[in-house]
Amino acid sequence: MAERIDHPCVQHKLAIIRDTETGHKRFRELATEITMFICYEALKNVRTKQVTVQTPLAEAPCRKIDTDLVVVPILRAGIGMLDGILELVPTARVGFVGLYRDETTKQPVTYYERFPPQIRGGTCIVIDPMLATGGSTVAAIDRLKEGGADSIVVVCIVTCPEGIERVEAAHPDVTIYAAAIDERLDDNKYIVPGLGDAGDRLFGTSH
Repeated sequence: MAERIDHPCVQHKLAIIRDTETGHKRFRELATEITMFICYEALKNVRTKQVTVQTPLAEAPCRKIDTDLVVVPILRAGIGMLDGILELVPTARVGFVGLYRDETTKQPVTYYERFPPQIRGGTCIVIDPMLATGGSTVAAIDRLKEGGADSIVVVCIVTCPEGIERVEAAHPDVTIYAAAIDERLDDNKYIVPGLGDAGDRLFGTSH
């Protein structure tokens, strides 16, 4: 299942981050801000527990998050969204997965993986600005499930029907949260209209 976050503040920031005139400094800031908004929604069903706290006047019944949260950026572009989640949930743990596409098989290959043990029993948040073909996202979820994870959500800024369909086919239990569901992939597997190469725009490495 995919859920588009249609909040006016998200859509306003999305318009700016898409703009080709937006430089890498502002692009990074916007990626952080948009990620925070999307994560509010992505964590709406996270497990909580009842607690009682003492205010200056009386005891108050409250709720606190009752699960470990593990953020898993897909390298490299996913790093650009990490601060947004850690601003929202500073106690979250962080895992990493690095993937590249084999030029012969066209399949994603894991070159780096490091997950905290809390993926078992916790809630994992896979982050990547662009969910395009879905290959890297499916591979990251595969690796998490092989490590024992059973509660996973995906947070991205922009996706498209092709990527959503691939993730849903492989992992129907995983919900995708995005600021935009764009039209399609082009022949080079870029999302259209998209926002270009997110990694290059985040880190200022485009020519």
